[in-house]
Amino acid sequence: EKPLVLYTGRTPNGFKASVYLEELRARYGGPDYETFPIDISTNVQKEPWFIKLNPNGRIPTLVDRSQNNFAVFESAAILLYLAQRYDKDHVFWFDPEKDPYNYSELLQWIFFAHGGVGPMQGQANHFTFAAKEDIPYARDRYVTETKRLYNVLEIRLAQGRDYLAGPGRGKPTIADFNVFPWVKGHFVSITKTLDEWPLLKAWLERISERQGVKAGLTVPPEGWNKKA
Repeated sequence: EKPLVLYTGRTPNGFKASVYLEELRARYGGPDYETFPIDISTNVQKEPWFIKLNPNGRIPTLVDRSQNNFAVFESAAILLYLAQRYDKDHVFWFDPEKDPYNYSELLQWIFFAHGGVGPMQGQANHFTFAAKEDIPYARDRYVTETKRLYNVLEIRLAQGRDYLAGPGRGKPTIADFNVFPWVKGHFVSITKTLDEWPLLKAWLERISERQGVKAGLTVPPEGWNKKA
């Protein structure tokens, strides 16, 4: 058996975990993992067997078989778990003891995205496409707030940076991987182009060209849940 099982789907939060796993594979040759695709439209993630793994009934969820089937839920927590256990050279994060200030900045940007960009953009998507009735106030509120958060990312990158965390121009870290899939999906409900945020647009293109990122965005593959 492969040491890790990733319960995931083709959502921004799901891509966070698969992108980092593929980046780790490209750098270290592992850890190896298998994918258990979840179609959230069927509510399988609400079934008792899944709730035992993740009481919140959401994807992604990671199970580490090599650690007595230890389960991790919440996408940002999964990134931190993978960093602490499998990124021993601190390629995509920073040593909390030896490099505490860069580590703190990493956490700040992770929490900024996890508590801000993801929830706000998710609500924007919901009120644009999934709400049973059209509520312009709710839709506009979340779209406007997401754009404000994009402005914050633009401000950060305008500080002479290529990435969100790290000294100088920064380096690619889990802080970038944590917000990247949401910004990549900007066209769904937020804005057709990122021309208003040129540095964020360049950042998105920069991250998108990474081979690990490209591989992570194929997990699970498109159309996996369609009947032949």
